[in-house]
Amino acid sequence: MAEARALHHRGLGRWIWLLLALLAALPPLLQAMGLEFYTVVATRILIFAIAASSLNLILGFGGLVSFGHAAYIGLGAYTVGVLMDAGITSAWVAWPAAMVVSAIAAALIGAISLRTRGVYFIMITLAFAQMFYYLAVSLKAYGGDDGLSLAQRSVLGFGLDLKDDASFYWVALALFAIVMAGLQRLVNSPFGWLLQGARENEVRVAAAGGRVFALRWQAFVLAGAVAGLAGAMLANLNGLVSPHLMHWSQSGQLMVMVIIGGAGALWGGPLGALALLLLEELLSGYTLHWQLGLGALLLLVVLYAPRGLAGVWRRA
Repeated sequence: MAEARALHHRGLGRWIWLLLALLAALPPLLQAMGLEFYTVVATRILIFAIAASSLNLILGFGGLVSFGHAAYIGLGAYTVGVLMDAGITSAWVAWPAAMVVSAIAAALIGAISLRTRGVYFIMITLAFAQMFYYLAVSLKAYGGDDGLSLAQRSVLGFGLDLKDDASFYWVALALFAIVMAGLQRLVNSPFGWLLQGARENEVRVAAAGGRVFALRWQAFVLAGAVAGLAGAMLANLNGLVSPHLMHWSQSGQLMVMVIIGGAGALWGGPLGALALLLLEELLSGYTLHWQLGLGALLLLVVLYAPRGLAGVWRRA
């Protein structure tokens, strides 16, 4: 029974509706306070919460330390940029296409890297990400190292103008809610239980008839697709697609988010994204060396909260 409880991850229950209502009321509240800029900051946090949650699926729940997850974010962003450069502005075309491109890349990378273990897996995922990074740098037709500027944000329809920051925030909030609801159902399904079981003891899962490689590969592909969605949204938010999105430092940032928030916790990704990006926003206004504050926070989490902020929340 204790093992079964350890594999089950509860959401916020009825509190989720209160949380969503508060988050939905944020843009008009910020506008009333004359702080409209922070609507963009909140949108950025939601997007990175989606990206960090996709990494948490394979790192926290699957035990796969991927150091190349930013590649799928970059591929999703470049898909939107290239399609927009070709005149395709519909979000209903570009955003699913970004997910498909990132999923295909994750399928190919996973088919190779998942045959390795430990530091070899880390280095192979890093190598593939850097290959995509240098490929993007070499694409002079799409800006090369300077990146590709987007002429506009994607067109969603239904009366929503994504050029309006508040409307774009509400779309990001809706997609964040969908991703978190899907992740909760996934990790609490037999698939999620097997994935977590393989993280703890893959030999036992394999002996019981579980196909560990196929299980991890499917999770890897799904995580890549969700990261591609985050990349598509990030491209629209920034108005620019840059090779820097695929750099190893971006993968490291996502990993720090998961560690701070709590690897293997349902809300670990969002909590980590919130803590890291708010810390960056607050400290960067006072000093260029805001990373020192991040390092101190990461050290405190590792020493006193090994299960991250989500573990602190559960204890409280």
